[in-house]
Amino acid sequence: MMELDLPLIWAGIIAFAVLAYVILDGFDLGVGILFPLFPEKHDRDVMMNSIAPVWDGNETWLVLGGGGLLAVFPLAYATILPALYAPIIVMLLALIFRGVAFEYRWRTKRAEHLWNYSFIGGSTLAAFAQGITLGALVQGIEVENRAYAGGWWDWLTPFSLLTGVALVVGYALLGATWLVMKTSGRLAIKARRIALRMTVATIVMMGLVSLWTPFLDRLYLERWFGFPNILYSGLVPVGVAGCFYLLLRGLLKRRDVLPFLSALGLFVLGFIGIGISFFPYIVPTSVTIHEAAAPDSSLMFLLVGAVFLVPMILAYTAYAYWVFRGKMNPDEGYH
Repeated sequence: MMELDLPLIWAGIIAFAVLAYVILDGFDLGVGILFPLFPEKHDRDVMMNSIAPVWDGNETWLVLGGGGLLAVFPLAYATILPALYAPIIVMLLALIFRGVAFEYRWRTKRAEHLWNYSFIGGSTLAAFAQGITLGALVQGIEVENRAYAGGWWDWLTPFSLLTGVALVVGYALLGATWLVMKTSGRLAIKARRIALRMTVATIVMMGLVSLWTPFLDRLYLERWFGFPNILYSGLVPVGVAGCFYLLLRGLLKRRDVLPFLSALGLFVLGFIGIGISFFPYIVPTSVTIHEAAAPDSSLMFLLVGAVFLVPMILAYTAYAYWVFRGKMNPDEGYH
């Protein structure tokens, strides 16, 4: 009987949870990032109502990814967290402020502008912190004797700042295409114009990050440009070009769903690119998936729970999106 490679299975589950969080919470963070470009109260109300049924459920995947990392790959958790405490704490605080703003904005008139600022700041700062965390992880974490050996500020580099800005721009694209898909009238027209600009900006940022990444470490360079690796790694930029074309075509031809799906495709391809660079490392170039994994008995015990939990999360997430499918009515909403 073939034995299951439990560390690899769990790496796939956690990678899926992280990807699900990025593409689902990405667009509602993007709506917050775009808030300053829509100064009218009615537009802002419609924007928040468009994500009200799903925004908190989207963050379930963040909990699953973070909790799974602690339970399944304790060595990776103990190595990554000390290296990235600052951006992760900033991200969590930003998400808290954003969540509180979501609730309190509807409860006050006099201080509504303060909660608007909290929603904008929380969304933008959370996206920026996530991008910095990604950049710091990609550039490598110094590990000695199975422990973090770097300094407090190692996460702050030009590359991590670039990835921080890139993720803010990418989330703004997701938010704009979400508004194109979910809203109508003047708001949707303005969102379409913003989405066109954000499409170009996202492709530029992806290009800069992609060109920089292979030169961070020799392993990345070989993964992307070595033979025969280039035969499959080269498919990623081809896919990006295809999504870029479909995104522009959808926006220009006023096909409201296609731009959002194409923007999601860009993020999926970017995630695949990260996987090409990382695998089989979970802490890049330092700790592999199998080195970081908990004992197989623990992994199997947790897998039994995941077999029931993950389909349940997928089911209620899909149901929520199905119930609230289509264009929203601007006269109905969260309040």
